[in-house]
Amino acid sequence: MLKKEISFLGVFSIASGAMISSGIFILPGIAFSKVGPAVFVSYFIAGVLGLIGIFSVIELSTAMPKAGGDYFFINKTFGPFLGTISGFLGWFALSLKSAFAIFGISEVIFLYTGINPIIAGFILCLFFVFLNLIGVKEAAIFQIIMVVGLLSLIILFIIIGLQKIQPSHFIPFYTGNINNIVITSGFVFISFGGLLNVANISEEVKNPQRNIPLGMITSIIVVTLLYTFITYVITGTLNPMVFKDSLTPVADSAKLIMGTAGYIIIIIASLLAFFTTANAGIMSASRYPLALSRDQLLPKKIALISKKFKTPTISIIITGIIIYLTLLLPLEMLVKAASTVILTSYVLTNLSVIILRESKIINYKPSFKAPFYPWLQIVCVILFTFFIIDLGIAAIELSLALLFISFCIYIFYGRKLKNSEYALLYLLKRITDRRLTENIIEDELREILINRDNVEQDNFDQLIKNAKIIDIDEFMDFENLLKKVAKSLSKEIEMTEEEITSRFIKRQQESNTALSDFLALPHIIIDGEDKMFLRIIRAKKGIKFTEKENKIKAIFLLGGTKEKRVLHLKTLASIATLVGLKDFQEKWLSVDNIIEIKNLMILSNRKRFY
Repeated sequence: MLKKEISFLGVFSIASGAMISSGIFILPGIAFSKVGPAVFVSYFIAGVLGLIGIFSVIELSTAMPKAGGDYFFINKTFGPFLGTISGFLGWFALSLKSAFAIFGISEVIFLYTGINPIIAGFILCLFFVFLNLIGVKEAAIFQIIMVVGLLSLIILFIIIGLQKIQPSHFIPFYTGNINNIVITSGFVFISFGGLLNVANISEEVKNPQRNIPLGMITSIIVVTLLYTFITYVITGTLNPMVFKDSLTPVADSAKLIMGTAGYIIIIIASLLAFFTTANAGIMSASRYPLALSRDQLLPKKIALISKKFKTPTISIIITGIIIYLTLLLPLEMLVKAASTVILTSYVLTNLSVIILRESKIINYKPSFKAPFYPWLQIVCVILFTFFIIDLGIAAIELSLALLFISFCIYIFYGRKLKNSEYALLYLLKRITDRRLTENIIEDELREILINRDNVEQDNFDQLIKNAKIIDIDEFMDFENLLKKVAKSLSKEIEMTEEEITSRFIKRQQESNTALSDFLALPHIIIDGEDKMFLRIIRAKKGIKFTEKENKIKAIFLLGGTKEKRVLHLKTLASIATLVGLKDFQEKWLSVDNIIEIKNLMILSNRKRFY
């Protein structure tokens, strides 16, 4: 299991660092040529769209804080086929964006030192791989330091730049079709793609219920404001003819308003931006193969976690190799393809929220729920689909090529996956009323909740997980109950139905196992070695044990071999502690099904016996 070492500041810095890079240091000039002085409005709209779109990602991240982020969500919603494809596409996309950032650093190094970019890129890849191998905490601390430095320099640029604004640069403010502002917002929206990075490392976030929503929402608000003010300052200080043709508009503006010192400050800021993007990219991209391997869609060795550093060693190394190899390719179209994939992830995550909510899966319990459901999700799906189309056919064709590779990997390797359930099956089950599921996903999501909420586990919890729960809606006596249970139990413990029934009846005759008019704990010693079983029965109309205890609602049938005596006694104590919790009896009778009965016991705050 990965260590939870990322704080709110870490979440904020990973998200912010992944967003602030080429999207503001290179892209504004191209955007200005499309929409003129209204470019800062387009950036603001793109930020608002990013905020709207990220609500669904936050909901899914707080419900399922697992490595792999959007891959995990899509896999548990649409199944392993689409899950495998989205996992590989996300892996490639973030690797490409990291490569683009490393390429930017390498070019700056070449400009001032003459070192070959391929050599510099190789050294930088080794540095980021090593940094992420020694621990996510160290990588997050590095990210925080870089982001603090970056934000400080950008804020300094904005404060000085606002004093040098020339209003004439905004006249005419807008020339052309107003639709261009929205279209340009879609063009610069790729600047906000880094928000998905947090979802990928959500398993390693401390207190994810609080830190994921707070960190992600804060980061996109801060970055949106910074982007808006930066583009406003550039527009107000830089000659329009220079601005529209510039690939380094922030540096050009800084040199104009602060001289050589300003130029140096922005060069340093751009380096910090590329460093934060590259670091956040390899940190989050490496969680895709980890998640794919955990789900048996890649060889299991890829999911190996370093015992010393608690990081996914092989996954990080493979991702580093892919990033370096990508440096050898033409990057412009690949970055567009990465943007297409990221936008597709936004579409699928919004669809995932709709399917998960409508499937009525009990253990889907996000601590943050996206507002205005389902209209917000529907609007996001339409908008992001429009942006994908607007990126152009070449980017879509390249994305389809990556999709084909992912499809082949699934067909030849991942298709062998068995016992997989996903939310779409639950939705179909709800619509058709057919038995399509076996509650496997409920158990998976329960384990995620246990990890998310830091619920301590003991041997009794393991017994409950493996126990068969029977919900009886008719009145009967204890002997008839035993006959109902003994058939399935006999196969499990290799005893005859008659012997099982006889031993429980004898135990009841020796000493009444009904502890109250609510609870009974029938328990026996069984033959063999290293065996133990638990059957949990809820009887709303009651089970008759004696004339006095004739409507028992909770029965725990327990048995174990002699060497399990200590665990046997601890289990009896655990049951007594559990039933003694405030409101337990009312909840026991009111919950709707066996899934909620199991949740009531496993997710309780009872005293644990170790």
